[in-house]
Amino acid sequence: MSTLDPNAATAAPPQNQDYRNHDHGEQQDSLTIPLLSSQRSIINSTSQIAIVGSNVSPIESLDYEIAENDLFKQDWRARDTSQIIQYVFMKWLLCFLVGLIVSLIGFFNNLAVENVAGVKFVITSNMMLASRYGMAFLVFLVSNLALTLFAAIITVFIAPAAAGSGIPEVKAYLNGVDAPEIFSLRTLVVKIVGSISAVSSSLLVGKAGPMIHTGSCVASLLGQGGSKKFGLTWKGLRLFKNDRDRRDLVTCGSAAGIAAAFRAPVGGLLFALEEMASWWRSALLWRAFFTTAVVAIILRSLIDVCLSGKCGLFGTGGLIMFDVYSESISYHLLDVPIVLALGVVGGILGSSYNFLLDKILRVYNLFHEKGIAYKIFLACLISIFTSCLLFGLPWLASCQPCPSDATEACPTIGRSGNYKKFQCPPGYYNDLASLIFNTNDDAIRNLFSKGTDSEFQYSSIIIFFVTCYLLSIFSYGIVAPVGLFVPVIVTGASYGRFVGMLVGSHSDLNHGLYAVLGAAAFLGGSMRMTVSLCVIILELTNNLLLLPLIMLVLLVSKTVADAFNGNIYDLIMKAKGLPYLEGHAEPYMRQLTVSDVVTGPLQLFCGIEKVGNIVHVLKTTDHNGFPVIDEPSLSESPVLYGLILRAHLITLLKKKAFLSTSLPTSVDDFRQFSAGDFAKRGSGNGDKIEDLDFTEEELEMFLDLHPFTNASPYTVVETMSLAKALTLFREVGLRHLLVIPKISNRSPVVGILTRHDFMPEHILSLHPLLVRSKWKRLRIRFPGLFYIF
Repeated sequence: MSTLDPNAATAAPPQNQDYRNHDHGEQQDSLTIPLLSSQRSIINSTSQIAIVGSNVSPIESLDYEIAENDLFKQDWRARDTSQIIQYVFMKWLLCFLVGLIVSLIGFFNNLAVENVAGVKFVITSNMMLASRYGMAFLVFLVSNLALTLFAAIITVFIAPAAAGSGIPEVKAYLNGVDAPEIFSLRTLVVKIVGSISAVSSSLLVGKAGPMIHTGSCVASLLGQGGSKKFGLTWKGLRLFKNDRDRRDLVTCGSAAGIAAAFRAPVGGLLFALEEMASWWRSALLWRAFFTTAVVAIILRSLIDVCLSGKCGLFGTGGLIMFDVYSESISYHLLDVPIVLALGVVGGILGSSYNFLLDKILRVYNLFHEKGIAYKIFLACLISIFTSCLLFGLPWLASCQPCPSDATEACPTIGRSGNYKKFQCPPGYYNDLASLIFNTNDDAIRNLFSKGTDSEFQYSSIIIFFVTCYLLSIFSYGIVAPVGLFVPVIVTGASYGRFVGMLVGSHSDLNHGLYAVLGAAAFLGGSMRMTVSLCVIILELTNNLLLLPLIMLVLLVSKTVADAFNGNIYDLIMKAKGLPYLEGHAEPYMRQLTVSDVVTGPLQLFCGIEKVGNIVHVLKTTDHNGFPVIDEPSLSESPVLYGLILRAHLITLLKKKAFLSTSLPTSVDDFRQFSAGDFAKRGSGNGDKIEDLDFTEEELEMFLDLHPFTNASPYTVVETMSLAKALTLFREVGLRHLLVIPKISNRSPVVGILTRHDFMPEHILSLHPLLVRSKWKRLRIRFPGLFYIF
């Protein structure tokens, strides 16, 4: 089992290397199991394993730091101008390809959902027009069940990593956590097909989150030249040979995903900046902006095709083609208190939503642990329950007469619209059916629509809000590619619409505007973003005049919700066991130095090391970084030469570039190796030490590690505060941080800090007295307070 990059190799048993052989009994065992498990109840984010999709999988960290060894330096010196131009050109070309492919996938997803769900509603509506209500319900129930069952089956049996929205996994990857199969070709295909099927099945789920994961999958596959496992590789694209370049491309892919989901290019860019990426720079900003611009242009062209009637019966709906509000508005100072109250309540509702969803996911995991049959049964059960509610609840609403000044046909028959007929007689419509017996996209459109202040009843809006609030929580945890973005928007819009109805004539804002502000409040309370959500909503509604009010409601709702818990994606990451490094240090970290969390003993390699020693260490440990020391035979005193990676050691052993003696030679090592030999492999394609065989004679030979050792690793002195070390570790994007002694006559290296050492659970297990400190109590009581500062 792989680990989370422990300090360095020791001679201890491999199963718990990441925990430095601490003998903590039950506490140690609890630190190796994700939170979503019946075997534990305490929070965990430092586990060797994490729940990826629906499976428990081993995870590792990514090497975002460039290993500047002699081979790397020679490779860069040998590059001519044409190769450098090709490298820069390929970055922009891949960004263009990501934008092109993601926009086509987004358009196809939207079109497929519109037509599959549309045909289902037309058939059901035609049966209801013929008063065949029982048969209509049966068709509605069976079609939804079949679509949900299909999505669950392909997810469980083909790509379990495709379950959920995928945003927590992508966010963790961009933070430096590598989980298996999250960007594989199988995951991409299942994400696309499963998302279409799940959203079309009338579950209260969205396709925006899966689109972000889809964009990231496309970017990752292009960055590594395709999928070697399925024989789909393009040698010309395999120019990104390190985790840093692939990370940047995945960041562009996530931005393209949200841009394609909402036709919001600037919002997608800001979403990647604010929520997804842990590292950002101006060059990446330009490339991400270019990627989302490509998405916007292609979507605009495809929308024009659909508007000409060439996309099927239902090709003009959906959020991609969503200009929901475009009239001039006016508001006054008296409207501000109402908007503030809307934000406060939205923050409370959003934080409670996160709390309940976190609890439901834990309960669902009890079913998932029992086996595949239970996972599929749970998905089917939720589908049946949802279908019964969606078909049954509109019968509770009374029929309303069609307004004389309606801007569209009333009642609506055979297409999307504001006035669903359902069981009503001619000239009447069912307002609850217009919301609940509809696609999520069209429900949002109806709630946001202008000139419809008298369309909905109080009871209908309340029923719809409660239904959306609960169904979106219960639907997210099923084993299928489903998202949270659209359910949160539709739930918040119904809440805002109800507030608008309560305020009535006391405000200059109409009910559609209150629905927009309610969606913003609920998004801010649940997802805790401000800038990106503000721009996404503006691009959705196509109305810049809403900017001040949306800014205000987002700031208020986020501030209120932060006092209760974290954002929804952070809670899911913690529950899954993904070791995400926060951008801020916990206050108690300033009381500790790096020596307080670094433990040993370390396994150090000499500059010229015996092959047998290297093989033994690699086979008995799962560590990924090893300090290289020059002994007095090569220097006056033991000196830290640098750090060598496990993957590079395996490459050296595989090539068998051995020396017969431990003395340095003048042999040019670069003749036997090229930079491509040490390039980052695609997901799951790395060599393993167990696959290599050596003779007794070879084990007695030596390897010169100097040319392949990173001679300039990041180091900190042992007296540095843990908070400062965390800032360096996260901002630079490190996997290993060497700790050197303050006194020069000691060993040249004290230990290695890795991601695990900065996890609060690990630190507090070493220093339990900190749990009772006033800072810790304040942090527990007001978890969002430290995000503000």
